[in-house]
Amino acid sequence: MTVDLHPSYLVGQHLSTYDFDLPPELIAQFPLAERTQSRLLHVTDSVMEDLVFTDVKKLLREGDLLVMNNTRVIKARLRGHRASGGIIEAMVERVTGPNTAIALMRASNSPKAGAVVFFEAADGRKCEACVTGRQGQFFELSFVEPVLDVLEAVGKTPLPPYITREADEKDIARYQTVYAEHPGAVAAPTAGLHFSRELLDELRAMGIEETFVTLHVGAGTFQPVREENLENHTMHSEWFEIDEATAEAVNRAKREGRRVVSVGSTSLRALESASVAPGVVAAGPMDTRLFIAPGYRFNIIDVMITNFHLPKSTLVMLVSAILGRERIMQTYRHAIDARYRFFSYGDACFFEVPDAVKAR
Repeated sequence: MTVDLHPSYLVGQHLSTYDFDLPPELIAQFPLAERTQSRLLHVTDSVMEDLVFTDVKKLLREGDLLVMNNTRVIKARLRGHRASGGIIEAMVERVTGPNTAIALMRASNSPKAGAVVFFEAADGRKCEACVTGRQGQFFELSFVEPVLDVLEAVGKTPLPPYITREADEKDIARYQTVYAEHPGAVAAPTAGLHFSRELLDELRAMGIEETFVTLHVGAGTFQPVREENLENHTMHSEWFEIDEATAEAVNRAKREGRRVVSVGSTSLRALESASVAPGVVAAGPMDTRLFIAPGYRFNIIDVMITNFHLPKSTLVMLVSAILGRERIMQTYRHAIDARYRFFSYGDACFFEVPDAVKAR
């Protein structure tokens, strides 16, 4: 499926118009004691309503289809040394095979192809890898043992760069959705962190359906936009898969006039990237570089549940495509004034997509 990397609706749009002042103390450094304790800001064209996350039961309707991302966060942060003794830090970006991965690496001297490195855990266990080449800024690594086994044994939870503390034991469970299944992400699909098993059970009992996509979130999600003219920015690539059962569930909901509710930007990007016509998605594995900003017309989603995002980020541009830049800036000003918690461990929004921005 071909994606236009520089769609025409980006022409004339500027990065600086998506900026806002965020007090640093509103960046959540720790999760709340309970997942569902988060606040929820409900926003439409005409409504701005302060709620708690369990109020999602009031906002969802019988027959709604929740689409969630069941990727599992891997312990992608590695530390170790070269065979020659130099210190190495690595952040796995993507697992490319049973024993291979690509990673960002930081060292006093950039390792060359053929260099042997040893990654180690606090208990002294070591795992060996060899640098086999480069893909742009990423290093290709070949491990002696299976990659996922290595990461589980010696890796650390890869908290986002705006969380300024070291990951601890609690993050292993809390920086993971309760429905995480397929390992491969280096960042959590954070809108899903608000759902507990009990809340999902209650929603099912209300007649709300659920289905899953798998999109392995990469470290590229944190890369800043450096182009003032947005038409010059190229989105990072992310792999995802929609299976036949999910495609049929989504297509059936659209045929029957039921709402498709995207839990997070990753589920949204997967659904919209897989759309082959308004109301229709195709199944299969794909890569997406879809850049959603005001002017985009939504083929699939009717509601989005999401966290609050970074200033000047592509995710702020994405939610601005739903309700318009001015309305989103109003929303964020309200959230700051009302002391909502921001980013991965922060609070959530419930956005209803107006008919005016849906494809026909």
